[in-house]
Amino acid sequence: MRFWRGCKRYAWTLGALIGVLLLGLGASQGQLDVIWKKAVMICLECIGIG
Repeated sequence: MRFWRGCKRYAWTLGALIGVLLLGLGASQGQLDVIWKKAVMICLECIGIG
């Protein structure tokens, strides 16, 4: 747990901004729809509806 305390605040901010940027990039390319469909199908298979 010492690792988390040793990280600088700007490193967390940079990591969060990069994550948001990559999420936005994937969503702009239409990947959000693909991932959503896969997640729904997995859920339906697990509970036995699909």
